[in-house]
This record gives sequence, structure tokens and C-alpha cells, in this order.
Amino acid sequence: MSGREPPARRPDYAAFERIETRWADNDVYGHINNVTYYAYFDTAVNRWLVKAGLLDIAAGDPIGLVVETGCRYHAPAAFPDRLEAGIRVGRLGNSSVRYEIAIFHEGGEEAIAEGHFTHVYVDRKTRRPVSLPDSWRKALEKLAG
Repeated sequence: MSGREPPARRPDYAAFERIETRWADNDVYGHINNVTYYAYFDTAVNRWLVKAGLLDIAAGDPIGLVVETGCRYHAPAAFPDRLEAGIRVGRLGNSSVRYEIAIFHEGGEEAIAEGHFTHVYVDRKTRRPVSLPDSWRKALEKLAG
């Protein structure tokens, strides 16, 4: 028996965003290429932030810079699969957030991939870390795992 943790399950996540696979996501091995999952993670989290009224991509302040990321893969997907990204907050710091994301086949119960990334929130102009605004903190606490 390996020491690998089993895949995360759907109830472990607080919010979900739909991910449409694209033909270009497939690699020569006939499945979604590993690097594409990082784009799915980024898309899902930023879409959630926009929907929550927190992120103004063009002019908002603060902005999040990725300082760490990682992924574990459990099962393949391929175009034209329909996927869902489960999102939760693993750690909420003063100026940083560790987002944890799991990719599921649409309606699936076990994650096919699990990843994380940490945003450090910075002032748009100075690029120096800033404390998360209270409105952000309240919204992100709802995603805490």
C-alpha cells in the first residue's frame, strides 16, 4: 500500500466554478496536459473573486501575486470533458491567502487533481504587501476549509 493520500471529495470544498475544457488543452498523450491544470486553478479562483465583487481586474486594489503553487494528479481528463473546480481557503493570513482547488469531472465525487497556490496581496502601484481589506476577509472566511 502506498503512502499517497486519497483524492479529496466534493464536500471538502465550499464553492464551485465550471471549467470548460478546450481542444488545445489535450497533449499528444490524449489527456489534459499537466500545466493546464494551473490555468484552471487560476481561472476558477479569479472568477470566484470577480463574482464575489472583490476583484476588479483592470483597476482594483489590492492585486494578488502568486508566490507558491503545486498540484497532485489522480485521474486523467480530456477534451471535451466538463469539469468543475472546487475552491476553499486553506490559510488566511494578513496579506496572503492559500487557495486550495480540486478539479472534478462534472458531478464527480472524487478529485481528479488537487492543487494550491498562495496569493500575496499587494498595492497595485508599489507592489508591496498590504493587509486584506475587511470585505475580502469576510468573503474569504466563507471559503475556509
